[in-house]
Amino acid sequence: MSKKVYDNRELSWLKFNERVLEEANDKATPIGERLMFSSIFSSNLDEFFMVRVGSLHDKMLIDDNDRDGKTLMRPSEQIDAVLSRVKSLSELQDKSFEKICSSLENYGIKKINPEKASKNDKEFIDKFFKHEISPFLSPLVVDSRHPFPFLNGKSVYATASLKSKNGTLLGIAGTSGVFKRVIILPPTEKHKVRYMLAEDLIISKIHKLFPDYEVCSKALLRVTRNADIDVNEALYDHELDFRAIMSELIKKRKKLCAVRLQLSASLDDNSISVLKKKLDINKSQIFVQSSPLDMSFIGDLIDILRDKKMSELFYEPYTPQKSIMVNDNLPMISQIDKRDIFLSYPYESIKPFIRLLKEAATDKNVVSIKITLYRVAKNSQIVDALIDAAENGKEVLVLVELRARFDEENNIGWSKRLEESGVKVIYGPEELKVHSKLLLITRKIGTSIKYTTQIGTGNYNEKTSALYTDVSLMTANENIAKEAAEVFNCLSTGRLVEESNYLLVSPLTLRKSVIKMMDKEILKAKNGEDAFVGAKLNSLTDKVLINKLIECSKAGVKVWLVIRGICCLIPGINGVTDNITVVSIVGRYLEHARFYMFGADEDTRKVYISSADFMTRNTIRRVEVAAPVFDKEIKARIIDMFNMMMSDNIKARVLGSDGIYIKRTPDGEDVINAQEYFYHEAVTKARLKESSDTKALKPSFLQKIINLFRRKK
Repeated sequence: MSKKVYDNRELSWLKFNERVLEEANDKATPIGERLMFSSIFSSNLDEFFMVRVGSLHDKMLIDDNDRDGKTLMRPSEQIDAVLSRVKSLSELQDKSFEKICSSLENYGIKKINPEKASKNDKEFIDKFFKHEISPFLSPLVVDSRHPFPFLNGKSVYATASLKSKNGTLLGIAGTSGVFKRVIILPPTEKHKVRYMLAEDLIISKIHKLFPDYEVCSKALLRVTRNADIDVNEALYDHELDFRAIMSELIKKRKKLCAVRLQLSASLDDNSISVLKKKLDINKSQIFVQSSPLDMSFIGDLIDILRDKKMSELFYEPYTPQKSIMVNDNLPMISQIDKRDIFLSYPYESIKPFIRLLKEAATDKNVVSIKITLYRVAKNSQIVDALIDAAENGKEVLVLVELRARFDEENNIGWSKRLEESGVKVIYGPEELKVHSKLLLITRKIGTSIKYTTQIGTGNYNEKTSALYTDVSLMTANENIAKEAAEVFNCLSTGRLVEESNYLLVSPLTLRKSVIKMMDKEILKAKNGEDAFVGAKLNSLTDKVLINKLIECSKAGVKVWLVIRGICCLIPGINGVTDNITVVSIVGRYLEHARFYMFGADEDTRKVYISSADFMTRNTIRRVEVAAPVFDKEIKARIIDMFNMMMSDNIKARVLGSDGIYIKRTPDGEDVINAQEYFYHEAVTKARLKESSDTKALKPSFLQKIINLFRRKK
C-alpha cells in the first residue's frame, strides 16, 4: 500500500505541539523549564482553537465541501480529527503536569488542593477566602429572571448544579478579579513554597456562594472562542479609518462563537445540557481535564521561584553576546559601509541594530528612515528611536501592520504615538499583510546618496530577540538598497513589486524565484551533477512548493529541511520523497529564522535569509522579503549553522515516512545540541574579542569550540 505524501496542516501542527509537550516531559530539562513548556503547550493550544479551529468552523458553516487541497478532508472532517487528537493530548498534558508537580515537591514546592488541605491550612484558607476573595465575587443563578451570562473567552468560571425544592438550576461565578490567581500559603519545614490557585479555592467554597441550594456537582469551566476575524470586507469602505475599523473588530472578536469548553470535572447531564445549548457546542467540543484549565499562572509562579533564588530549577541564565563583527567604538553606519554585518539572535545581542537606529536619528546626513513594523515590544526602544528621528527633522515612514494577530491593540497604540510625533504612518495593502522585516536608511553626503539596508527574519522586538532564534543582515549594497526602496515605494502607493533581481518579494516574485532556483538544481541532478536544496522554516504548507520539492527528490536532488512546526510533506517515501530529510528542533529557544539554500557546492551555494515560510499565506497572501547573502564569511556561517542543526541529536526530531517524529538520541555519536553550541560559540567569540584578538577565527579554533560541546556517549 502506498504511503501518503501529504499531511493535514492542522494535524501536523498538533504534532508540533506534542513535541513541545515532550519537552515538558524530558527529565534532562530543568524542572522549572519543564513547567514553562507545559504552559507554552497550553497557550499554543488556546491560539490553535481560536484561530485554526475557529477558521474551520466558519468554513464548515459556509461550505462543508470546501476540501483541504492536500488531504481532501472537509472542514467537518478536519474538526473531528482535531478534536479526537486533542483529547489524547489533553490526557498526556494531565499526566505531564501531575509528574511535574510531583517532581517540584522534591524541591520543596507544593501545589495545595483546598479540598484536601490540613487543619492548619484550612484555617488560613477559610480566612483568606472570607476577606480576600468572597467580597469580590458575583455569583449568579441562571433562571427565568437571570439569563445565562456571556462567558468571556479564556476566563475561568466556577459552576455548580444547584438543587432546591423548585428543581435544579445552574450557578455560575467568575473567578478572575482584583485578586491574584497564585495564592501563597505559609511555608512548612518540608515545603518552602506552597501555593494554590484562586479558582481552586473558589470551587472548593462554591457552596458558600449559593447557601440556599444543595450543590449536586461542581466544576471549573473555561470557554475558548473563535478569534478568526476577517478585516478585508471592512477595508473596502474607503471612508472609514483603518485604525478605527481594527478597534471595532477587536471588540467583535471577543464575542465570537465558542469552539471549546474545558471542565475541571464532570458535571451532571442537566448542567452539561444547559452549557451545550447556551454555548452552541456539542459533546466532542467538551474536554474534562485534571490539570489547570488556564496555565498562564505559571509565569507568575516562575517569577516567585526566581525571587526565592531557586536557580537550580532553571537553565543557566544566558546573556546575548557582543558580535565579533561590531566595533563598539565606531558608528554603525560607517562599519556597514565597509562590510556587511550579521547578527544571530538570541546568541548575539540586538543592541547593534538599536544603536544603528539611534545613530541614524541624530546623524546630520540621514534624510530618511523607512521601516516595516509587524510586532514590537510594549516598551520599544526601536519605536522611540523612530520618534526621535522624526522630531529631529528626518523623514520617517513606518508601515505598521495593524492586522498582526493578537498584537492589534499594541500596534494601534504605537501607530497613534508615531503619528503624533510627526512620523508618516501607513498600513498594508488591502487583503495583504505586510510581514517583511525591512529597514532602509538614506543619507545625502554632498551630491551623493548612500543607503544602509537591514533585512531580518524576526520582528523588531527587543523582548523576542532574546527568546527566538532569528538573524539580521545589515548591508550597504546599492542593488539591495534600490530594490528595498522600490518595496517601500510600492507600499506607499498601493502597488506590488512585480520584478526584482536581488530581493525576493512576495506575493509576486518570491515563490516564482524559489521555483526557478529549484528547477536549476533539478536540471543539475538530471545531468548527473550533485544538486542540493536546503531550507530552514517555521512551516511548510504551500502545495506548489511542496510539489516542487517532490520533483526535486524524484530527480535526485538532495533536500534538507529544518522545519520547526507544520510540515505537510511526508519524506522518505520510496521513489517519491526518499531524497528529502525533515528535521524539527524544539529546544530552549523558539526556532524562528528562515534560510533558503540552493547548490551542492558550499562555496558557490546561493543563500537567502527571509521573513517568509513556505506557506501560501506567506508566498501569495503577504508582503515578504528574502535577501541574498553575498558576504562569503556570513554565507559560510549560515551554512555552518544549518549543518549543525541538521546534525543535532539532542533536541532534534526526524520526520519518518509514516508521518511520525522520532527524537534523535546519540548512539556512539558526538552529542550535538545546536542551540547550546551556538550560544557557547558566541560566548567564546565575544571573549576572544575582549582579549583584543580580532583575527578571523581559524577552522582549527572552531573545531576546538565544537569539541568543547560535543562528547562521546
